[in-house]
This record gives sequence, C-alpha cells and structure tokens, in this order.
Amino acid sequence: MPKTAPTKFTPPPNLKKVRKGLVIVNTGNGKGKSTAAFGMMLRAWGRGMNTMAVQFIKSEKSRYGEQMAAEKLDIEIISSGRGFTWTSKDLSEDEAMAKHGWEIAKEKINSGDYHLILLDEITYPVSYGWIDVNEVVEVLQNKPEMLHVVLTGRDAEPELIEVADLVTEMKEIKHPYADQGIPAQKGVEF
Repeated sequence: MPKTAPTKFTPPPNLKKVRKGLVIVNTGNGKGKSTAAFGMMLRAWGRGMNTMAVQFIKSEKSRYGEQMAAEKLDIEIISSGRGFTWTSKDLSEDEAMAKHGWEIAKEKINSGDYHLILLDEITYPVSYGWIDVNEVVEVLQNKPEMLHVVLTGRDAEPELIEVADLVTEMKEIKHPYADQGIPAQKGVEF
C-alpha cells in the first residue's frame, strides 16, 4: 500500500463550541468496532463517568475479556443474546432476547443515570428486522442531552448513520483467520 500524507483537519469557519452527548456508530466489515467502543467506555469510566453496555449477540453464559474487565471495574454489562445467530437452531428465541435487550437499553437511555451507553452489536438485530430502526432513531433523537450512545456492528442501516454525529467504518485490509487460518486469540478477539 502506498503511503500518503495524513489529511490535515481544518475546522469549519465560525465553528461553535457546543457540548452535547454524541451518537457514535462503529460499523464496517473490519475488526475493532466493539474493541474501539469498549475503549471509549473505559476512557469515560476513567473520567468518572457512569457507563454501561447492552450486548445484543454475546450470551450471558459467555466469559469474554471485556465482560471480565467490566466486572472488576464495576461497570454494568447486560448480555442479551445467545451467541452468533448463524449458529442458532431457533431464531425466534434470538429475536425475543434481542427485543428484551432493546427494552433494557431504552430504559437505561431514558433513565438519565448514565453518561455513556454502549449498544454492542445492535446493528444485527436491527438489520434482521427484530428491532425497528425507526424506534431506535426516535430514542436516539430524544435521549438525554449529555448522554453519549455508541452503536456497533456491521452493515449499520442508513437511518442509524444519518442520526449519528460520528460514524467510523472499519475496513478489513488483512485478517489472521481469513488470510492465514489463525483462530481467534484470547485477549484480542475475546
């Protein structure tokens, strides 16, 4: 890949310095969407901000590194999935769990108790039609003013991208499993 000079950021003229809670979307087919979001959550926690996450794919029976770290830091993570849907034998149960997770997420968003909420892998149940994208947009548009909400997952719906203040697309260039057959690594993928 040829190297290019970094793009210089130039703020728009007459920039207003406004403080507000942001809607952030990490999407794309590359690795790092949830990792970046959990890093942001850790950063907020380090600043004394109240944070929590709802995971829409991970099972409550799973023990992933981010769940173990959050437990040690007393950060609430609610798992509302059964694992990856492509291995599911009963998608209706996956759908019910996703809907339950969304009800919890709405309650947490509207509570006013948090500074940052992560909706990890929410794009999947939204793209499957299990959670109505228009309802998600409405909740995000009416969230508490200073609440940051981070959404992750591949194939974010255009409506989610439109409502977001910040969208990052992770692009896969090279992947150890796809390119070399190296399986997921503890502490990196889980």
